Amino acid sequence: MSPAESAPIADAGTRPLTETRVAILGAGRMGSAMATRLAGQGAQVIVFNRTASRAKQLASAINAETAPTPAEAAAAADVLITMVADEDAVIDLYRQPNGILDGLTAPTVAVDMSTVLPDTIRSLEADVRSRGAGILDAPVSGSVPLVEAGTLTIMVGGEVGDLQRARPVFEAMSRRIFHLGPLGTGATIKLAVNDVVFALGGALAEALVLAEKAGVDRAVAYDVFAESTFASPFVGYKRDAFVDPDHTPVGFSVDLARKDLGLILELARRVGADMTQAQVNLEQLDATAAALGGNRDFAALAEHLRRRRTGMA
Repeated sequence: MSPAESAPIADAGTRPLTETRVAILGAGRMGSAMATRLAGQGAQVIVFNRTASRAKQLASAINAETAPTPAEAAAAADVLITMVADEDAVIDLYRQPNGILDGLTAPTVAVDMSTVLPDTIRSLEADVRSRGAGILDAPVSGSVPLVEAGTLTIMVGGEVGDLQRARPVFEAMSRRIFHLGPLGTGATIKLAVNDVVFALGGALAEALVLAEKAGVDRAVAYDVFAESTFASPFVGYKRDAFVDPDHTPVGFSVDLARKDLGLILELARRVGADMTQAQVNLEQLDATAAALGGNRDFAALAEHLRRRRTGMA
């Protein structure tokens, strides 16, 4: 076990998952997958979504409850998870009238698992703690299939005691949990991880198109990549998106990738890091969005390269 990897610590405040009420705020692809996984593992799940019909549909499918407001979700939860698209959505959930801050009390632990800048969660800490609640940033590495299998990697920033109270929830969804340090360090590492993911995705797209144009079958080429020295869980679970994009649901869209790369470059600007490759990756995805639309899976970069090189688009 690495020094950063968090080992369980006995804590009288830690409840077993089956006795834990978990509120999931955000019923997008990842939030819905998390709610489904946790309900299936025995947690008592409460769902809130800005579009109430989506929350009701999800809750009905997994035998969960719904909350009409973020405040009521917070008041009912032992562990509250926000999993939404961007910083504005996170802040709004906390600070809107009848928002999370209006419902939080001790000993609830509020956890943001969205991909945002480290300062986003830090800006909420004082208000959360003034209500006696705990707070963590705990973004994940992995997509919907890894949530479903309970094999995410969770990267946590915050206090050890808060992590211990949230641990049974994290363990139900993950293969490994890393405690990186103070609040905000989870978000930092998440952006660093995604920087590699987008670089690898771009390299996969280029290599796949190269192999195809040189006469190698697309699926065979990808299977070789998946067994090569750069094989990884990412390469494995993105196979369908690269090999059969027309029949594969979107796992992570071009527009979300562009958003994350913007965050990566903003964090780099703030800390003075040179991110030349990230800038190239963003330019490639901007071009993909312009040519094919931003709602495609970001593996659509390969299709953009195919068309661009043949003059089709």
